[in-house]
Amino acid sequence: MTRRILIVVENLPVPLDRRVWVEATTLKAAGYEVSVICPMGRGWDAPCEEIEGIHIYRHPAPPEAHSGAVAYAREYWHAIKAWFRLAKVVRRERGFDVIQGCNPPDLIWLLALRYRLSGVRYMFDHHDVCPELFEAKFDKKGLLWWVMRIWERITFATASVSMATNESFRRIAIERGGMAPEDVFIVRSAPRVETFLPGPGDASYRKGAKTVLGYIGVIGQQEGMDLLIAAVEHLIRDLGHSDLHVVIVGFGPELPNVEADVAARGLSDYFTFTGPLYGEEMLAAMNAIDIGVAPDPKNAMNDISTMNKVMEYMTLEKPLVQFDLTEGRASAGEAALYARANDPRDFAARIAALIDAPEMAREMGRKGRARVLEALSWDFSAKQLLVAYDRIFSKIEK
Repeated sequence: MTRRILIVVENLPVPLDRRVWVEATTLKAAGYEVSVICPMGRGWDAPCEEIEGIHIYRHPAPPEAHSGAVAYAREYWHAIKAWFRLAKVVRRERGFDVIQGCNPPDLIWLLALRYRLSGVRYMFDHHDVCPELFEAKFDKKGLLWWVMRIWERITFATASVSMATNESFRRIAIERGGMAPEDVFIVRSAPRVETFLPGPGDASYRKGAKTVLGYIGVIGQQEGMDLLIAAVEHLIRDLGHSDLHVVIVGFGPELPNVEADVAARGLSDYFTFTGPLYGEEMLAAMNAIDIGVAPDPKNAMNDISTMNKVMEYMTLEKPLVQFDLTEGRASAGEAALYARANDPRDFAARIAALIDAPEMAREMGRKGRARVLEALSWDFSAKQLLVAYDRIFSKIEK
């Protein structure tokens, strides 16, 4: 029996979504037939195409909502209609036995319920804790927070199997979601170490500076870019580390505000904003840096989330500085220095400590890559991914 999977993503196009892409290609290599429904964007605008054997169906993406129930309702309603329309196409052209829903939002269970009577099972790929994400964005709970708790509970109730990105997410699936422990598998986000290789990088990104800091990831409301800019200002103007440059790789709705903040502080000469980079271009930029930074502030969401950027710095043998977050520490261990929660001056002090002790920084980088190779690389996650799919197909085939 050919095992057929439909992966549904709402907030990023594929293959830009790195976790989804590595999952899809791993499943394809294991003999599964994989289709994906996702939005268009960032140059990935073909409504239908096949890449590396993965069949991708895309729909136009609405403007991302950042505030207000009406804006979110509009975004999600647009996505839901597209899921149902394209799922019919995939069902006719390719077929599927499992729907893998990648949140946010916690609404893909609507599509899963539509096909449940046809014997299709739901695999929940838990990317974000949506109630905590709402709280981090808007600094409150309120009615919409409770709505998201309800959606989350329905998501877990609909799922036959769930994949968690770390131990904290697994506990939520079991304790808050009511899932059986044997149906929840930890599939960590991690780069492929055979392609994510340390190297000299492109020296032009250094702008002649003695020390280069690097950030890669989304530039949104909850990533702490304001704290990073304040830390860099303190590092340059108060701690005397002016022979410095900062490379910011990524995109997001807050990018114009971040660039404006940098300019207002008179720091534009110290920053390079590359926009989104992929593949070899991304590696050329990130290999040019000396220290990775993860300024995600401590809040209900970030404290229990595994940040892709942390794993990527470690894989590229870069020491890093982050705030002291539960899952951040669980990932990085001795590869990072940890600043007091949401304190940009202490964040700057941790960076300064790495600049002033280059041999310690290099050793931290070596420990980080070794940690990835020994326990955290995608090779380990791939095994768990395939075990999770064996579990869900055993429920179909028995």
